[in-house]
Amino acid sequence: MNPVRVGMVGYKFMGKAHSNAYRALPMFFPDTLKPEMTAICGRDPQGIEQARAQFGWQSAETDWRQLVQRDDIDLIDINAPSDAHKEIALAAAAAGKHIFCEKPLALTLEDSREMLEAAEKAGIKHMIGFNYRFAPAVQLAKKLVSEGRLGKIYHFRAQFLQDFVLDPDFPLVWRLQKEIAGSGSHGDLGAHLIDLARFLVGEFGEVIGMSETFIKERPLPDSMTGLSAKGSKDAPRGPVTVDDATLFLTRFAEGALGSFEATRFAAGHRCTNAFEINGSKGSVKFDFERVNELQVYFTDDAEDVQGFRRVLATDPAHAYMDAWWPPGHTIGYEHTFTHEVHELMQALADDRQPVPNFVDGVKCQEVLEAVDRSIAERRWVSLTEMQ
Repeated sequence: MNPVRVGMVGYKFMGKAHSNAYRALPMFFPDTLKPEMTAICGRDPQGIEQARAQFGWQSAETDWRQLVQRDDIDLIDINAPSDAHKEIALAAAAAGKHIFCEKPLALTLEDSREMLEAAEKAGIKHMIGFNYRFAPAVQLAKKLVSEGRLGKIYHFRAQFLQDFVLDPDFPLVWRLQKEIAGSGSHGDLGAHLIDLARFLVGEFGEVIGMSETFIKERPLPDSMTGLSAKGSKDAPRGPVTVDDATLFLTRFAEGALGSFEATRFAAGHRCTNAFEINGSKGSVKFDFERVNELQVYFTDDAEDVQGFRRVLATDPAHAYMDAWWPPGHTIGYEHTFTHEVHELMQALADDRQPVPNFVDGVKCQEVLEAVDRSIAERRWVSLTEMQ
């Protein structure tokens, strides 16, 4: 089979993660389509050339419009800031290119629907980057729910806690500007929780939420990359226009109750992406800071040994693990992207839509905006209102 020729827009935090996945895939998953790292794109000529050489791309572009029109590109990978997603995706779809786009799909629900419509009209394959689905321990949680081994699901509670902007003099990075990011912890961190909830439990029925911006102004940055930035606390300041923390409750369509918390102001939490599911026959608990483990409890265990057990999801019995190391040899964050790209390449080989795709991106955006509406209007909002 011919390789899939990839053109990637973006070269910082997610650009490095995606590049690593493309490079690792053929070594560990040799039986699927091979991604060919054809071209990488960014606006800064010096920065993009350095990334091209460091990450292993064949060529570089400084204009994504030229990249999209190249005849030697099959797939456009979009991991630029959120405000660029829509324009690039629409152009890629019009050019007949498959698309892999980081989350959130777009700044607004309306824009995300326009992207989905364009992709469907063009008949291309489309995927959204919800990488946490692809941790083997999360896949195990999905298996236990799908097989009914937890029984009827009653509760889903989730947290995504970080502290990287806790310092009030941390610079005003693009993630803190609504016009670029769309929203703050809600759209950045909460989007992952929403996707995990839909993946594991099902669709949302109604939501009610609250949010807060604790630091209203921050110094303008001298430079930024990923989740880090440089600047002086004495620099001119600009307004923070996104939420620092958002909490919300939900009632799922099938009746389960859910609680969600996303914040960048949880001191001591670097990346606590965690969920717990409670059912009539058992429970599971997951925390990304212990990515290889799933805590599992079954009510039908003998009374004298009841309790949560630690399942190390590194044996070949668990999703993707037969491709990696001997049992007990753990994997990490970067491997979730390799598994994500494996799904994308396998879908292209099978001539089917990868999962998750733009439909999931739109569904996530519906929940995000329903919570925003709830906060603005101080009431429960049904997801039917977002149709």
